[in-house]
Amino acid sequence: MPYTKVMIHFIWSTKNRNKIISKKLKPLLLNHIKENSIAKGIFLDSLNCVEDHIHLLISLGTEQTISKVAMLIKGESSFWVNKQRILKEKFEWQDEYIALSVSESGISKVQLYIASQEEHHHKKTFNEEYEEFLSEHGFNRNNFG
Repeated sequence: MPYTKVMIHFIWSTKNRNKIISKKLKPLLLNHIKENSIAKGIFLDSLNCVEDHIHLLISLGTEQTISKVAMLIKGESSFWVNKQRILKEKFEWQDEYIALSVSESGISKVQLYIASQEEHHHKKTFNEEYEEFLSEHGFNRNNFG
């Protein structure tokens, strides 16, 4: 049996960064993503969201890819939200996402960062955070999709 631990910090926003994850929707959405991850064999370490985006820390399984895990979580959770008719408008995630590898020594820092999203976003908007992540990790929008 192979032993793997490939930790990925995912970040993605709602479609057009609309602020539609209400205080009512948030616990339902997070709980559903947790349950769905278990059902799909996705090891979800941490997750949290604010009104326009979500952060997840996931350990990839041996047969999982970054794009497949993102697709499974994004597609199924948006389908579920719309099926529940919690919102008046259609719930969608943005196609774009950030996926960053996390070293063993950085796991607790990322867990704390994810847990403190509400506090963090009193100081910084998601757009500022997103652009900061792209810059800090050397993403050039001209070179990446």
